[in-house]
Amino acid sequence: MMSKISLLTSGAKLNNTELCEVFGCSPQGGMRRSHKTNTLIIVSNHIKSIYDDRWVDDVLHYTGMGSKGDQSLTFQQNKTLAESRTNGVAVHLFEVFTDQEYTYIGEVALDGEPYSETQDDEQGNPRKAYIFPLKLVTGERQVRKEDRENVESVRVRKAKKLTLEELQSLAAKGGKTATRYQQQSTSYERNIWVAELAKRLAKGQCQLCLQPAPFKNAKGEPYLETHHIVWLAKGGDDTAENTVALCPNCHKKMHIVDDAKDVEVLKSRSNKLLEELNQ
Repeated sequence: MMSKISLLTSGAKLNNTELCEVFGCSPQGGMRRSHKTNTLIIVSNHIKSIYDDRWVDDVLHYTGMGSKGDQSLTFQQNKTLAESRTNGVAVHLFEVFTDQEYTYIGEVALDGEPYSETQDDEQGNPRKAYIFPLKLVTGERQVRKEDRENVESVRVRKAKKLTLEELQSLAAKGGKTATRYQQQSTSYERNIWVAELAKRLAKGQCQLCLQPAPFKNAKGEPYLETHHIVWLAKGGDDTAENTVALCPNCHKKMHIVDDAKDVEVLKSRSNKLLEELNQ
């Protein structure tokens, strides 16, 4: 059984039956303990999960077990994961980018102490959730372009249905740093909630030239593109404060010219929109 685990490579895709056969674990749940292989399988589901798992740089901030009410560090597999540096249990991470398909990321280890934050439970009620910072033991997270695009399309559809308040809450939780991931070259996993919030606040108006969007998309929505005022590649934050909605022409201008005066104008307008939202 262990030989099957050792043969897994980062990026390998398994269905649920295959995952269970390799690790000897339960077919259900986001945290699956296997006594047969002395492992804990962690599943970060980007398609269906109510949890707010997120990558910040090379650390996955993974929400613990318990979908209703306050979570506890002494509860079942939360305890196993919290004690994984000393209990000898190997922790393996899978991510779900497409429904029913489990992508093996690799063996992970705690990168610090678990911490608590407020998240909504499955009934929409605020509760204490425990977050486990996890880092790959070796290597770097690899994500296929089509996997990333599928998750983004799912989140874009979800974002369209959220209120401004819900978007603002999710945008604030995402952390400042966009997640880097490796394909042929380095790309950035942008915060969908931040992008949708910027477009919603712009109300169809480019935040640089202040003209209406030049056209509407196939869904009849004003077409604007989101832009990070201080580029991610230059260390800019993936936050609502650093993100604006621009027409395609102004967006191109900012990436070619990036005039300092325009940068200051965008910072001011972004701050004003957020201040108005919070009044």
